[in-house]
Order: sequence, then C-alpha cells, then structure tokens
Amino acid sequence: MQYLGGLRVIPQLPSRIIQLKDLAYNLYFSWHPEVRDLFIEIDRNLWKKTNHNPVKFLLEVQQKKLEAKALDSSYLQRYQEVISEFDQYLSLKKTWFVKNYPQLKNLLVAYFTAEFGFHESLPIYAGGLGVLAGDHLKSASDLGIPIVGISLFYHQTYFTQEIDAHGNQIAHYNTLNPLELPLHLVKDTRNDPLLVPVNMGNRKVFIRIWEAKVGRCSAYLLDTNISQNHAQDREITSRLYGGDQEMRIAQEIILGMGGVLVLEALGISPTVWHMNEGHSVFLSLQRTQKLVHKNNLKFYEALESVAANTIFTTHTPVPAGNDAFPLHIKDKYFQKYWESVGIRRHQFLELGSQIQPEGYEIFNLTILALNLSRFRNAVSKLHGEVSQALWNTVWPDLPYYEVPIDYITNGVHAESWIARKTREIFKKYLGQNWIEMQDDPSFWKMIDKIPDQSIWTLKLELKKKLINHIRERLEIQYERNKIGSIQMFRIRQLMKPHVLTIGFARRFATYKRGTLIFSDLERLKKIINNPEFPVQFIFAGKAHPKDAGGQDLIKQIYQYSVSSEMRGRIIFVENYDMGLARDLVSGVDIWLNNPRRTQEASGTSGQKVGMNGGLNFSVLDGWWNEGYNSENGWAFGETENFESLEDWDSWDSEELYEILENEIIPLYYKRNEENIPTEWIRMIKNSMTRIVPYFNTHRMIKEYVEKLYQPASNLGHSYQQKHHSIAKSIAAWKDRIDKHWSSVSIGPLHPAANENGSVILKFGEKYEIQAKVKLGELKPAEVKVQIFLSKDDSDLDEIKSYEIFEMNLLKNRQKDYYTYRSLIKPSNSGNYFITLRVLPFHKNLPNPVEQGIVQWYQK
Repeated sequence: MQYLGGLRVIPQLPSRIIQLKDLAYNLYFSWHPEVRDLFIEIDRNLWKKTNHNPVKFLLEVQQKKLEAKALDSSYLQRYQEVISEFDQYLSLKKTWFVKNYPQLKNLLVAYFTAEFGFHESLPIYAGGLGVLAGDHLKSASDLGIPIVGISLFYHQTYFTQEIDAHGNQIAHYNTLNPLELPLHLVKDTRNDPLLVPVNMGNRKVFIRIWEAKVGRCSAYLLDTNISQNHAQDREITSRLYGGDQEMRIAQEIILGMGGVLVLEALGISPTVWHMNEGHSVFLSLQRTQKLVHKNNLKFYEALESVAANTIFTTHTPVPAGNDAFPLHIKDKYFQKYWESVGIRRHQFLELGSQIQPEGYEIFNLTILALNLSRFRNAVSKLHGEVSQALWNTVWPDLPYYEVPIDYITNGVHAESWIARKTREIFKKYLGQNWIEMQDDPSFWKMIDKIPDQSIWTLKLELKKKLINHIRERLEIQYERNKIGSIQMFRIRQLMKPHVLTIGFARRFATYKRGTLIFSDLERLKKIINNPEFPVQFIFAGKAHPKDAGGQDLIKQIYQYSVSSEMRGRIIFVENYDMGLARDLVSGVDIWLNNPRRTQEASGTSGQKVGMNGGLNFSVLDGWWNEGYNSENGWAFGETENFESLEDWDSWDSEELYEILENEIIPLYYKRNEENIPTEWIRMIKNSMTRIVPYFNTHRMIKEYVEKLYQPASNLGHSYQQKHHSIAKSIAAWKDRIDKHWSSVSIGPLHPAANENGSVILKFGEKYEIQAKVKLGELKPAEVKVQIFLSKDDSDLDEIKSYEIFEMNLLKNRQKDYYTYRSLIKPSNSGNYFITLRVLPFHKNLPNPVEQGIVQWYQK
C-alpha cells in the first residue's frame, strides 16, 4: 500500500473557551499559574510533552478533550475568572507608571538585547542575561512602563545538554518552528510578511519580524531565515552565540542596525534607547547615520544627539568577556558606513579602539557603547566599582571612582520565580496585596507573622517537588546511559526531603569554580555520608560548547556523582533550563555560589532562592555583597585577590568547609521538641525580609525610570530641539576643547603650596586658596576649577576619601592668567592633602566629568 501524502487535522477551540488562544499567545501565562492550570486541566501529560508550550498544546490536543471542558461548568467558571483578570490587566489605565510619572506620558523605551528568557517554551536564551531581560520586560508590563523589546529569533534552540556515561557534555541543537511558539508574524498592509532590508557590508539582508506579547509589552524578534536571503545570511539568526567572528558581527548588525530599521518600519518612535550589553551597540551608528542623511547634521553633531538619550548597561566584569573584533573585519563591514557619514577610517576606529597588551589594536564594542551613550550603568554596586576601574582608560585623566558609570543592582521578577506554594503562604499570612507591595521593605517585616511550622512545611513540600523532578530526569538520563537500576534505587533511597540539600546551578565557566567543594574529597565524603546529619548536593548547568575547561568541570562532578562513595549524595542533573531552575531555586535549603570575587557582575539565582525560603552561602560578590547582613545567610572567601589562584582556592575552600561543618549543618539539624529548626527558620525569615522587597525587578526597573529613563528622555528631548541646536553646540565645544586643552595649566597658588602640609586649621574654620590658571584660547565659562581634598596622599586611584570644592573666578585675565578663589571647609578633622584641577565645562553635559579630560596641578 502506498500513501498519497500526509494530513494534519488541527483542533478547533469551542466558542465557549475560544480565548484560550489569546492566553496562549501572550507570555502573561509564564508568570500566572492560574492561566497554565487551564491547559494542564485539559491534558496534563500533553502539557508536559509540549514543554509547557500552550500554542503547541492547542495544536496537538484532542478535540474531544476541548469539547469536554467546554461543557464543564466548574472549568468554565475558572476560565471566566482568568479571562476577566487577563482583560483587566491589559486594559488597566492607572498603572504605577501613569500615576507616578505623568510628565513622561510620551516616554517609549526601546530595549535591545541579544537574548530574551521569558519561559522554557520559547528557548531562545542561553542564561542569565536573557532571563534578566525577560524579567525586565515582565516588570515593565506589570508597572505599565512603555517599553518595546528588540532581539533575534534563533531558529535553533540554545543547545540541549546530554551527559553521557563518561560525563561528557553532548550538545544537541533542536530546530524551532515559529508557528508552534507564542509568536505572531508581523505583516504589512497587503497581509504579506513585513520585510525590512539592512546593509551588511556590500550586500543587503532582509529581516522578517516575529512579535512576542509580554503582558502589555511587545518584543520584536528579528529573523533572517527567509528565501529572499542568500544561504549564508539565512544562517545569521540560526544560533545564539554561534559561529565565528564574522557570524557574530553579522548578528550584531542585524540586532542593532536592523532593529532600528524595524522599529521605523513599524512606525514606532522610541524616546529612549537602552542597550542591554554591547551586542546591540550598532543601533547608535544607524541612528547617527539617519540624522546625518535626513537632518543634515555633521557626524559628531548627530552622535551627540543620539548619545543623549542612549543608555548602556554593562554586565561583564572581565576584559575577555567583551566583544571585540580585528580591524580588518571592521573595515569589511563598516567602510561604506564611515564614508557615508563623512568621517575617515581613523575617526571611526577611535570610537572603539583598544590597544592590547601585545601592542596591536582591536575594535571593542563595550568601548564603542561607552562612547555612544551618555547614561551608563553596571548591575551591582561592586560591579559598578569594577567597571569604573576596568574602563578607566576611556576617561584616562579621571581617578577610576569618578568614571561616569553608575549602577542599578539586578533583581528578579518575583511572580515568575516565587513558587505557587510560597505564593499561597504569602497570600494567607500577608494578604492579597503582597504582589503590589513586593518592593516595600516595611510590608515584608510582616514575614514574622508566618508560623514557623508553616515555613518548615513549605520547605519540605518544595523540596519533595524538586526531588521528584530530579528523579524523573535522572531516570531518563540513566536509562539512556545504560546505568543500572541498582544505582537509581540507591538515589531514590538517599534523596529525601529531610536531608539538608545544597544547590549549585549556573553556567559552568572556570571562574565560577564549580568544583571548589571537591577540594578535599575525604572531608567532603564525611560531610555527605554522615549517618546522623547527612547532606546532599545537586549540580546543574551547561558549559559553552567551545569552553573545554567548563566541560571538564562538569565531567569531574558527574564522575563523582556515580562513584560508590558519593552516589546519591552528589547529583548532576543534565539540561538546566528555566523549568528545572524554578524547582531548584524553590526547593533547595542552601544555594552555594563561589565565583572568584569581582568576576560575578551580579548573579540573580540566589535572589530567587531567598524569595522561596532558601538561604545563600556565597562569596561576597555581585548582589550578595549588598544582600548579606550576617543574619540572613553565610558569606565566605577572601575579599582581596590572591596572586596565586591555587592559594586563593585553598583559602576559600577551607573557609567553605569550616562554615559548612561548624555552622550550617548543626543549625539545620538543631530541632525543638516539635522537630522544627526554629533558629534556621529565623534565618529564613530574615532572608525573606531582606531579599524579597529589594532584589526584585519591580524595584530595579523603578530605579531605571528614575535614574536613567527619565533623565535620558529629558536630555534627548532638549538636544533635539531647534534642529538639534544643543547637540551642535556640544559637538563644536568638544572640538574647541580638543584643539586648545593643551594650553591649560595651573600657575602660582596663594598661599603657596606647602611641602610638609603644615597649615593648621581648627575644625569648622574656613581656609582660603587662590590660584592663577592659564586657559589659552578657552574662556572661564568653558571650564571648572576645583580644589581636590583627600584624606591621604596616595595615587589618585587609591584614594578612599575625598572632597571637592568649586573655585570661583576672582579676577579676569591678567598676563595670560585668570585668578580663582575658594574658601574650603573640610567636613571632618584629620590630615588632608590639597591639589587643584581644571575640567572642561558645558552646562548641557549630563555629567560634569563626561569629557574625561582633566588638567591636574603640577608643581
């Protein structure tokens, strides 16, 4: 018998439940469990089989099951309640943003990112950067902040990880069908797919657009895998972070330059542009080119106008993590660009030039982003300091602590990461409005109202759910690897909810030190196999396919996990994704985090753990450097770097073991007469009180509005007025400063500089200083003269405490010098050291040190 072909019959939604389709196509479902319940109740097994994807679910569900639910009165009641809440959510006018920022009614932020991690059903993310971006948009939706997202649609998922019987990581790339995802194809007025061309060196590439609805917000995903493109260009949006440098720069051109053109084609006009990492920096080049061609601006005038409303968020605390390209690649893709905007090659390269230690020059996208934005931020307080030091070369005359990079500490979207059972506890004891109050610290002091028994029962239930999830995954993994049933039986016997459970899950990179806990194997064996106070460790995470070092760490841990002395107490679970992450962060008792300090920009997994009643045990890096208060978890590790990595690891591992053995394990197993660890639960409550209200994306994005979006919107608007007159003025002024700055110097002081600093001043008294300053062709209105008062005479970059006093013009120019005067009044007693400096000044600069040029006093 022969078949003519195939036939696929797609189920039709009965009219009574027709809006299930609306729910399926809005990622609102990803943070509202009551929406997901509507699908689960129809067919739980299919929901699991489709990886919790409601669109694919509706394409595969049996028609009779839909019709049965359409006749089920109790189901219909729940359905109507969910639809009513969904409609109210989308139609709400008086959002937090509208109520608090009526003056920003025209604000629209374009948020560019290389990846979005909304939910496991849309697997176009690799890790933390994407998940943070997804949480950013979810909170924007909840608060009514007008943001539109731009990213790429990758036709192949970030790899699915399998661990073979030897512990090797095997990467599989699955091809996605966009028609089975919560995406809509964007069409033109003729109902054809909207295609947007972008220049790629000497060729054109066409972009197709998919829209993802994220509550009230939209994210547009750019796709080059269409027949109008050459085969090589169809591959551009094939894989996230895949391919060579040519592929990487092509992706970044599509994201940045293509993203701007897509927004234009959609009729969307952002007032603020936000680059989430440097991958999208070419958006500023595209915007600059448009102003040159359509508004008749010169390149540097256009650059100032573009930079005025551009925000750059850096996430990378180490030089190697920043995208950079050899100059010949830049020439290949951007020669036509710099010719089109009227500048020369060296002028273009200066915007991102970085000299390597070996002496050769590269083009660094982070430096380009710093130069093409006027608002910049790191993602934690410590990361802000690290970033200022790392990029001091862009502002070489400034001490690193004045480098204009601010910080906003990352958070997580609470509703996406707080487990259902945790929500129920919050609702019961804190009230229905706990979600609205999630960033109010005073509200969360009510955590004390929750009975210890309820907290303890919650943790055991969440841990049981995690263990069941892990057992399911391990059975698949072990069956594939032909590992015997005896080993699986041992794991079932040993993995129990009452056992202290420690989680370690993240991208496996060597700086994260995934094997630090294995530094002393005999000591670890005693810890995990203690018959009275056992401990179990759960590891998960992927290493980049090109990171051999990270893959070797995974292999080591896996081999420990199947060894006779650690089996069942050390577990490695393959294919870490958002679904597993939700159960891990809610189920573990302790979240272990031990990167080399200052190399973790923020991290957010521990924040999710804290919200669900887990405790953090971490190096004081990233967010934990701000979150830890000695009563809400544990910190270990030296805060100063070692010259030897071996010494560093040895020191940190010893402290890790000591705290684990002497503090954590005894506290967990210390029970009252009702078998409840009351002191442990006290620490859980302290942790929740500190972590929930501060380390969430509602607080985070409110800071973005206040510190970055509002000032960027205002500055951009002012620069664009009167045919960009301020931008033109700034560009001309910078050119003038560059030409004449070499003639600026600080002359004689009065009183004269004293070698031994013997001036005696009583606290509260003022001290007058006069200085003669040579400005050459510059005018006093174009500079600021300042007294720099420090508490020690170290090199500028080592000064810990300083004060700045402005000097006022006392006398106009006499014999090439202007006379400046100031009365200083130190804020404290002690020894001070005085120096002077001159900085360029323009009243329309967003930051007085923006130019980064300083003339310091020289004897």
